[in-house]
Amino acid sequence: MANLTLAIDDETLQRARIRAIQHGTSVNELVRIYLERFAGDASGSMGQIAKLSEVWAGSSGPEGRTWTRDDLHDRG
Repeated sequence: MANLTLAIDDETLQRARIRAIQHGTSVNELVRIYLERFAGDASGSMGQIAKLSEVWAGSSGPEGRTWTRDDLHDRG
């Protein structure tokens, strides 16, 4: 596996590290997944979706879901 050096401003990297930790992963893993997807990973889209689903645990945010199913379908 090759190593890659990136130039990223400190503030962006710090925010990325925090978000990665919140999702139980690393910035390195997120960049790897993104580049595989961008480059058209040979494992196909289902493999990519599976990888992303492992990294991004479903969440409605820190305050939880603030809408109901009826809200979504309100055509009022």
